Amino acid sequence: MNARNAAGGKIAIGKFIRLVLVSLLAGFFLGPLQASPQAQSQAPVQPKASVQPKTGGPSGQGTAAKKSVAVARPAYDRALLRPALLKEKAPDQYKVKFTTTRGDFTVAITRSWAPLGADRFYTLVKHHFYDNASFFRVLPGFVVQFGISAYPSVSAAWKNADIKDDPVTQSNLRGNIVFATAGPNTRTTQVFINLVDNKRLDSMGFAAFGQVTEGMNVVEMMYEGYGEGAPQGSGPDQDEIQKQGKPYLDKGWPKLDYIKTTTLLSGEPAAAPKPTPAAKKPS
Repeated sequence: MNARNAAGGKIAIGKFIRLVLVSLLAGFFLGPLQASPQAQSQAPVQPKASVQPKTGGPSGQGTAAKKSVAVARPAYDRALLRPALLKEKAPDQYKVKFTTTRGDFTVAITRSWAPLGADRFYTLVKHHFYDNASFFRVLPGFVVQFGISAYPSVSAAWKNADIKDDPVTQSNLRGNIVFATAGPNTRTTQVFINLVDNKRLDSMGFAAFGQVTEGMNVVEMMYEGYGEGAPQGSGPDQDEIQKQGKPYLDKGWPKLDYIKTTTLLSGEPAAAPKPTPAAKKPS
């Protein structure tokens, strides 16, 4: 009887232990299941909080993304893609400040010298056509030439935007700025500055429309090491500049100086330009 009672007691204790273990395990697993509905009810709140602007974190990344989109936009005035709509009359006199990699210089434009040329130059400067354009043809003792856009799409738009010739009223003296041509009535955007008195150009129809009044020494310092353009010399090919833009020049002719920006000084009436003394030649 004692053995049976002992066995029965062990069985009872075993059942009790099993019941306790089952209760403990049930409580362990049921606890998280009861908390999950509360967690789910809070979940929608988190996206709302993340939408609010904050300094740093995900909102900062969104700001960076917007900035990258803005940078991808064209760096030029889109109005330049429609030259037929850009026909503005220039003031009787105005000045243009050139900020370049070599320094600053200023040209004074007198419209009566060459009205059509002065109007075209005014329009181009006003819309920053010359910004980032390189001085691609620098020939000591002759001229400094520029006026092909840094952007191929802009060059393409102006390629056939010719204006008629102006009568030559001023000589091609040192410091005078003049439109380049490819023959009669073919002026578009390219200009050159005379480094010396080039009076022989007068009879060829090159009509000066203004003159460098400040910083002529800067103009004379433009990088000249590449010489005449292709195919006559080792300088860049003008057709390729138009097709490829500034990257073409930066790759093959990295030392060329260029225009950072141009500024119209329309609020400051230009005085009548005075002839710049020619450089003395060795006797």
